[in-house]
Amino acid sequence: MNAMKNIIFISPNFPANYWLFCRELRADGMNVLGIGDERYERLSPGLRENLTEYYKVDNLENYDSVYRAVAFLIFKYGPIDWLESNNEYWLERDAKLRTAFHITSGYQESDMAPIKFKSQMKEYYRRAGIPTARWHMVERLEDCEAFIQTVGYPVVVKPDNGVGASDTHKLTGKDDLVKFLEKRDPKTSYIMEEYVHAEVNSYDAIYNSKGEPMFETGNVTPVSIMDIVNDGDNSLYFILRDLPEDTRAAGRATAKAFGVRSRFIHFEFFRLTQDQEGLGKKGELVGLEVNMRPSGGYTPDMIDYAHGTNVYKVWADMIAFDKTDIPEKDRYFCAYLGRRDGKKFVLSHEEVMRRYGERMKLVGRIPQVLAGAMGDQMYIAVFPTREEMDKFFEDTLACQ
Repeated sequence: MNAMKNIIFISPNFPANYWLFCRELRADGMNVLGIGDERYERLSPGLRENLTEYYKVDNLENYDSVYRAVAFLIFKYGPIDWLESNNEYWLERDAKLRTAFHITSGYQESDMAPIKFKSQMKEYYRRAGIPTARWHMVERLEDCEAFIQTVGYPVVVKPDNGVGASDTHKLTGKDDLVKFLEKRDPKTSYIMEEYVHAEVNSYDAIYNSKGEPMFETGNVTPVSIMDIVNDGDNSLYFILRDLPEDTRAAGRATAKAFGVRSRFIHFEFFRLTQDQEGLGKKGELVGLEVNMRPSGGYTPDMIDYAHGTNVYKVWADMIAFDKTDIPEKDRYFCAYLGRRDGKKFVLSHEEVMRRYGERMKLVGRIPQVLAGAMGDQMYIAVFPTREEMDKFFEDTLACQ
């Protein structure tokens, strides 16, 4: 008999692929109770079939409305064993609801500061023995200039408690600094960090209640998400065929430092592309930030394509049984490419499909709300070697 019975899933319809978490929870014998602001009849048939009940609220941003929805579901179904959205945007609100209703299977309000504030993450990376970029909390021009005098330009500024690359800026000189200070949101606390010359490598894993990894993989983002968003560039990253041992070791050490239990996690590290004083040698890892939820967008599907597995079920099994027997069958590189509308590519969409159609796993348009970081036209493809994947990126990104 399952230890968990009643599961509330917040916003089960967005992102569109998250209904698969609900499908696997239901397959593991759970009562899956959805709360969202989409009309029931507009939910996908697959999602509707796998929800025990759906409570529509007028606006998910309205805490009181969601609070009342949780209260109603408790009244109807009894105590809630798990409440989750797997979404960075709702992470703090999830914790607030768990605290309010004494749902102890996930993070509480009191747990949130170290996993949401980038400045507080630094201490936990230190405990894990992993270096991080030098930093400064933005206050006045004089304070910022004193910090920059130590680390030099460029520097990066971003909300201390932010989602993705939103409101993240690379400052290359005093003019940039002055403009940023004039235009910044006065209600937002910003952190300034030295610029790190690196690509982003991730550690993606599902941990059980004992703090043990049930599944591990990783991805590489060779182009800065900050630059993709700010410059309107194409988006690309890929799931690695094999997780490097130094990434595995850094990920596990960070998970231990943060006390990760019963979570799908996405930790980001810089892999230095050149020697950098105070941080390390080219090729070494530096802590960037932790995300106590799956990597966004279609990454869970990409992980499945790369490894011939089902991470949606591994996650559901973690909740239901604290273990899984889902195998990994394949070993591929899985590439994501998001091309921007308006660019004059050498290969048209039709030519891309003719040349690489056999490698494609998923092709489609990206919703506008996600296009800033993910591009407009999406291609997800698998390749047995890094060389073949690199040729795919080269061909499909070439412009006239």
